Amino acid sequence: MSENEGKVDYQVLATRIRVHALRMTHRAKSSHIGGSLSAADLLAVLYNRVLRVDPLQPQWPERDRFILSKGHAAAAIYAVLAERGFFPMEWLDTYYLDGSHLPGHITKGVPGVEASTGSLGHGLSIGCGMALVGKREGKSYRVFVLLSDGECDEGSTWESALFAPHHHLDNLIAIVDYNKIQSFGTVKEVLDLEPLAEKWQTFGWAVREIDGHDHGQVEEALLSVPFEPERPSCIIAHTVKGKGVSFMENKLAWHYKPPDDDELHQALAELGVSD
Repeated sequence: MSENEGKVDYQVLATRIRVHALRMTHRAKSSHIGGSLSAADLLAVLYNRVLRVDPLQPQWPERDRFILSKGHAAAAIYAVLAERGFFPMEWLDTYYLDGSHLPGHITKGVPGVEASTGSLGHGLSIGCGMALVGKREGKSYRVFVLLSDGECDEGSTWESALFAPHHHLDNLIAIVDYNKIQSFGTVKEVLDLEPLAEKWQTFGWAVREIDGHDHGQVEEALLSVPFEPERPSCIIAHTVKGKGVSFMENKLAWHYKPPDDDELHQALAELGVSD
C-alpha cells in the first residue's frame, strides 16, 4: 500500500467520522455520541497519517496496534475503519442492531480492531502486554492506546502506568481524551484528576499536553513519539465532549442520550451535510 493511499484532509475525515457516528447512534438509539465526537480529530490524524496499518492486511504482523480503551466510543472507531477501507461502509448502517457485524462496544473480530473493551481500565494493560512482546521480540510496531479521562479513575490504569516505565516500553503511547465529562458528572466533580500531567510524569512517562482538536498539534505530538528513549509516551489531549455540534458540546446528557430526528437534522446541518 502506498504512503498516501486512501488518505484525505484531516478536517474532511474528522467531519465524516462525526457524521457517521451521529447517524449510527441515532439509528440504533444508542449512547456515547459525546465521547465519539470528542475523539474524532484524534482518530482522523492517527488513521490518516500516523498508524502503520494496511486495510487489505488487517493482521499484518508489523502493523501498529491501536486500542480503543474507551470502548463505549465504538461508533467513532468503526467510522474511521470503514472510511479507511477495513470493511464495507454499509456495515455502519447496522451498528448496534441485531445480527450486526458491529457491536455497541468495540469488539475484536471486526477487521482493524485489536481488542474488545468496554469495562473501563483494561486497554492500557492490554497495550502494555503487546508493547512488551514487541520489545522482547525486536519488532518495530508501536502500540497506541486511547483512554477516557473517566477511566483514569480505575486502579488498573495506574497499575499499567507503573508497569510500562519499569519495562522501558518506549513503543507504547497513551492518549487521554480529556474532555472533562464522564458518566454522571464532570471529572472535577466525580474524582478530580488534576494535576493529571504531573501524575503521569511522576509514574515515569514522558508527557505532552495538546489541544486535541488542533490537527497540527495532534500530528506534531504523534509524529514525535517516543518523546524520550526508554520511556513510554503520554499525550494529554484536551478536548470538548460533543465537539462539532453546538448543542452537544460540554453537555453531560450526551454521554448517554442519542439524537432524535430533529436533533440529528440540526447536528448534520452544523457539520455541513444533509440528512
